Amino acid sequence: MIAELRRLFEHARWADGLLLAALESRSSVPEAAWTEFAHVVGAGETWLARLERRTPRVPVWPELPHAAVERLASEVHAAFAAYLAGLSEARLAEGCAYTNTAGRSFGNPVGEILLHGAMHGQYHRGKVNLMLRQAGLEPAPCDYIAFVRGAAAATTPPARSR
Repeated sequence: MIAELRRLFEHARWADGLLLAALESRSSVPEAAWTEFAHVVGAGETWLARLERRTPRVPVWPELPHAAVERLASEVHAAFAAYLAGLSEARLAEGCAYTNTAGRSFGNPVGEILLHGAMHGQYHRGKVNLMLRQAGLEPAPCDYIAFVRGAAAATTPPARSR
């Protein structure tokens, strides 16, 4: 399981790099797309802080300048890589107690939290790509299958029948 989780977080680093490049290189990017991407990074930092039993450095929905989002993304990815490098199979099943942003207390196994983190990030990356497409901009092809095969997915919208 650890190898699969490491692979998912390698994909997240790769996908965030593509998305950041898209956000930075496209003209007239909707600010909502940046906000959504900042959430990917802020939520990642929050989950990592819970796993490490520390206070998150930023809120789940951080309001940061674009350059700060990029720096934070790099830091969060490096911290997750270090966390996963030291993780044991036994630790995956251990509980992690935390309080969510609404003040409710929960506890989940570490493995479930990590899997959620990978899936949550990809969900919001999809939303960023939708915002880019709705603004008439090219999305970033960051599907997992593109990552594993080393080739980008098609980015051309399908032809619409009339």
